[in-house]
Amino acid sequence: MVDITQKQSTHRTAVAQAVVKVSRKETIEAIKKGTVPKGDVLSMGRAAGFLGVKKTADLLPDCHPLPVEYCGIDYEMEGLEIKIIITVKTFYKTGVEVEAMHGASVVALTMYDMLKPLDKGVEIHYIKLLKKTGGKSDIGNQ
Repeated sequence: MVDITQKQSTHRTAVAQAVVKVSRKETIEAIKKGTVPKGDVLSMGRAAGFLGVKKTADLLPDCHPLPVEYCGIDYEMEGLEIKIIITVKTFYKTGVEVEAMHGASVVALTMYDMLKPLDKGVEIHYIKLLKKTGGKSDIGNQ
């Protein structure tokens, strides 16, 4: 791992997204109505995302374990797309970008797994960092 012992702790925030695209409007309706056979897709996705954020350092070898002081997961649905937006915050020596993107990926994979019995055309798109603040560089809305 990179040596961060000399770095100063600062308030750091990262916002990441993933997009899950389904192939049928009936799939979106089942999500909204809570009738997906495997359960509540949005709640299960949120729980999985929290775990994904917190376990990032356990799965990515060069990632430093860090205190996650906030994680928020929101959804936006438009047409056949579900946008997953994750915000992660900490006060630490290194950023939380990878944690945010990892969490978005885990939510998307959870949705895929839960929806595949209903919709064989589910796809995952656009896992990316939208914004980061703190540390040496800030990246605004991309």
